[in-house]
Amino acid sequence: MSRKYFEEEVIQQTLDYNYAQHSDADKFNIAYGIDKNFLFGCGVSIASVLLANPEKALAFHVFTDFFGSEDQQRFEALAKQYATQIVVYLIDCERLKSLPSTKNWTYATYFRFIIADYFSDKTDRVLYLDADIACKGSIQELIDLNFAENEIAAVVAEGELEWWTKRSVSLATPGLVSGYFNAGFILINIPLWTAENISKKAIEMLKDPEVVQRITHLDQDVLN
Repeated sequence: MSRKYFEEEVIQQTLDYNYAQHSDADKFNIAYGIDKNFLFGCGVSIASVLLANPEKALAFHVFTDFFGSEDQQRFEALAKQYATQIVVYLIDCERLKSLPSTKNWTYATYFRFIIADYFSDKTDRVLYLDADIACKGSIQELIDLNFAENEIAAVVAEGELEWWTKRSVSLATPGLVSGYFNAGFILINIPLWTAENISKKAIEMLKDPEVVQRITHLDQDVLN
């Protein structure tokens, strides 16, 4: 029985701009989940990773609900310029539109759940990045990182005890006082995510009225 919450039917179309010289088996996978408002920022983020890591075998995966003709031209040109691979996935968002959203965060914030499920039978790790992240150095440490059985890798800002405590109280989760991570930068342990049914559990929480009353940072709160 599949342990995916999102099956691949949610992906309506795939555009593969592959100008890479490396085999698929050698590539480190980096994924983004965005709407049309962040396509430009996503391109900048991809370029920053490539500029800082010119010799790395990388593949970029962009999950979005809109990708116009100009976007197609720009992303293909980007892939060609840096001899890399950029794959764009057009998403059917109907199942996400009933989930909580805010002025700043649309249902596109939930694309990361689709991303994790999509890769469940394809690789053991994916680096998820928000489109407003710029890379200023080597990502070799992330490529080489070995997971323990029950680990993911995420960003926890140092010295934010007051913020962690607020989230701990709001979410009724005492353990968060020791650290609350940023869901905009996650090295996903795909086998663990799949085994623990994280996507399914997260979506169920986002449909629970009692949980929704407590959260302010949507999927980030739920993942924490």
